[in-house]
Amino acid sequence: MTVVTTEKRDGGVALVTLNRPEAMNALSREVRVRLAEAMVAVDADDDIRAVVLTGAGRAFTAGLDLKELGAGGSISEDANSDSPARNPVLAIERCRKPVIGAINGAAITGGFEVALACDILLGSPNTRFADTHARVGILPGWGLSQKLSRMVGISRAKEISLTGNFVDAQTALDWGLINRIVPAEELVPAALKLAADIASVPPAAVQDYKRLIDEGFAQSFGSSIAHEKATTGPRNAKVAPGEVAAAREGVMARGREQKGG
Repeated sequence: MTVVTTEKRDGGVALVTLNRPEAMNALSREVRVRLAEAMVAVDADDDIRAVVLTGAGRAFTAGLDLKELGAGGSISEDANSDSPARNPVLAIERCRKPVIGAINGAAITGGFEVALACDILLGSPNTRFADTHARVGILPGWGLSQKLSRMVGISRAKEISLTGNFVDAQTALDWGLINRIVPAEELVPAALKLAADIASVPPAAVQDYKRLIDEGFAQSFGSSIAHEKATTGPRNAKVAPGEVAAAREGVMARGREQKGG
C-alpha cells in the first residue's frame, strides 16, 4: 500500500493524502519520508499551483508512530533534518504553492505540527487537535511551541500544550486555528474548491505573495513593513500598466459573478 498518495486534479490542483488509515495515519518513518518526497515533488511540478493535504479514514494524523518508536525507532535522523527532502514539516513550509490542510479528524502532537505547517486549515465537526508532547515526556521540534502561541495567543497555547487536552472543532474555529467548519462529506471538496480559486490567480503573484507574508510574519511589525516596501517596490515596477488594466477587467467580472449578477 502506498502510504502517501498524490492526485493531480484539473485546474492546477494536487490532492496529497496520508494513506495509513488502519493506524490513524501515524507518522512512521516511511510516512514521514514519503510525505516529504510528495511535497518536494508538488513544489517542483509547474503544472501544480495549489495543494490540498488530508488524511484517509477517520484521522488526519495521530502523530509519530509510538509503536515504531517503542520498538527502537528514531525520529532524529529525518524528523530533525534541515533538508525538505527528509523533513515533512519543512517540505510543507517551503512549498512555494499554497497548502490547504483539510483536517478530517484528529491531528495529534506531530500531526498537529504537520497541520500547522499548512497555509490554510479547514475543518469538519470531526476535527480535533491535541498536543501531548509534555505528556509523553518530549518537546516539539517542528515549531509547535512557537507557531501555536502566534495563532491563538500565549495563554491559550499554554493551556493546550501543558494539559494535552483535545481542542474540538468549534473551539479551534473560535480560537483561530481553522478558517471554517464544513460538513465532513464536504471537507475535501471545499478544500479543493478553495485550492482551485487560488490556482486561478497568476502563480508567480501567488508564490511571491505567500513568501512575502511568511517572511514578514517571522519579523517584528516594523521590520515587516520595511521588508514589504523593499520587496514589493522593485517587483511592482516590472509590471506594465497595461497588464494591470487587463487583469482588472477579469477581477471585476469575477466580482460580479460572485455577487450573483
